Amino acid sequence: MSDLQQASRILRQVLRHRLYSLIPIKSVPSRGAHLLLRACNAVLPAPQAPDGRRLRDALAALGPVYIKLGQLLSTRRDLLPVNIADELATLQDQVEPIGGFDVHQFVRAQLQRDPGEIFASIESTPLASASIAQVHAAQLLDGSQVVIKIVRPGIRTQIAADMALIRTLAQRIHDAIPDARRLHLPAVVADHERVLLNELDMFSEARNQIQLRRNFAESDLLYVPRVHGELTRERMLVMERVYGVPIGNVAELRKQGVDMQVLAHKGVETFFTQVFEHNFFHADMHPGNILIDTTDPSNPRYIALDCAIIGSLTRDDQSYLAQNLMAFFNRDYKRVVALHLASGWVPPDTDPQQFERVIANVCEPIFAKPLAEISFGEFVLELFRTAGQFNMEVQPQLVLLQKTLLYIEGLGRQLYPQLDLWETAQPFMQRWTAARLGPAAVLSDWLNAGPQLWDQLVRLPTTLIGNEAELRLLRASVHQQQANVERIEQHLHSSRRQRRYRRVAGIGFIAASLWLLWQPLAQGIGSGEVTMLAGVVSAFLGSALLIRA
Repeated sequence: MSDLQQASRILRQVLRHRLYSLIPIKSVPSRGAHLLLRACNAVLPAPQAPDGRRLRDALAALGPVYIKLGQLLSTRRDLLPVNIADELATLQDQVEPIGGFDVHQFVRAQLQRDPGEIFASIESTPLASASIAQVHAAQLLDGSQVVIKIVRPGIRTQIAADMALIRTLAQRIHDAIPDARRLHLPAVVADHERVLLNELDMFSEARNQIQLRRNFAESDLLYVPRVHGELTRERMLVMERVYGVPIGNVAELRKQGVDMQVLAHKGVETFFTQVFEHNFFHADMHPGNILIDTTDPSNPRYIALDCAIIGSLTRDDQSYLAQNLMAFFNRDYKRVVALHLASGWVPPDTDPQQFERVIANVCEPIFAKPLAEISFGEFVLELFRTAGQFNMEVQPQLVLLQKTLLYIEGLGRQLYPQLDLWETAQPFMQRWTAARLGPAAVLSDWLNAGPQLWDQLVRLPTTLIGNEAELRLLRASVHQQQANVERIEQHLHSSRRQRRYRRVAGIGFIAASLWLLWQPLAQGIGSGEVTMLAGVVSAFLGSALLIRA
């Protein structure tokens, strides 16, 4: 499909769902676009549905790439209005199965072998079909139940075409509408493209799944299906088939006698374990990717599917985040401000006292509620929005974390409305900070750094000699720069003096011209030709000197 056809398809959805009404007319600098928006609002019928629903429906009609873009935008609640973000979060990418698809032929092409040599059976009808891939049930020759995840043929070409147009539109909106710049649309689109391309690589997903399984190998919190790496290819992933109750089916979970309080608390513990213990967290834990193992209803376990999107933090970000959480738990707002400044999350010229007052004004009404009624996820979002008032740039490494936290808390409260995420998280964070930031951790860091410190001490004399030579060169360079600056200053002073002399001379010549021309003009041109000529020359020279000056 050409760019013109794609643009036409987008324009039809914009008009059909009245999306132009979402653009603030005053923020559009182009007069032509300004008049066009006014005309559309005046001529076309006013939209009936809410803004978020119209945007959601338009993205759903445009197809898989736009659906996933909407899902990504739904995580940017620090940038979008809450009502729009909530609607976009409901976007689902369930699509029709691939038409005329022969799964046996596909598997044969991927493995370069007859599927019958490996699989006892492969079901032609998919278990599930999404925008990027679809899943088929199968059985190995040894009787093991597996699923085969297959990347849709031609999807990379479609993504490339759609993303080229989306990149262009995002950049033009960013350049043309000042109010849209805070949305960082080009950066959001670039992140969206990176996520989509990662989802096409089954090798990458397999590595993520193997690592997540290894992290929870001895845990009763989370089960991750085994990957059959020898059968996995770039466009095909083969893994163990698992059975469980979808987490969204609360009625079935209750029917089977699952302890909802235990399940909700395990969800919170799983999140903090992934973020702070493993620093490797599943960043796409929406209800469609989570099953519940109900074998032991009193001690249920989560089952994670689809490990295409994984998040992690640097050690510094992890440490600052943990300390920020503890400071919030303790209502130590001065510490929060100090951490934001130290981490560079807000500009260094931020007024600490004003920042502290604003944060306190946001937090204190929240802390006045019973802990069980406080939404931790919404609380974090409100803090991000508040920090945005002080020009805090959105931290890309925290966006996936924010998205995951919202998913986890939302699921937890759906399972157990009385969930007190603070009560569950605070002891975990206290243990983590004591282990990672306490005296024992500091001593451990020194001991671990011992060999490196000794190596540096051995090299210290050579390093000092080398530094002394470099210092001499630096001093010589500084002296040379000072001499150059002095020469430039002398030249500037001379130039200024010459310009001053030219101005004085120019004014003198113009005064002489006036004196020479005044009487000839009064008596007539015929009797004063020489005087007239001298006056004109004086005026010309004076003007030239003034111009040069």
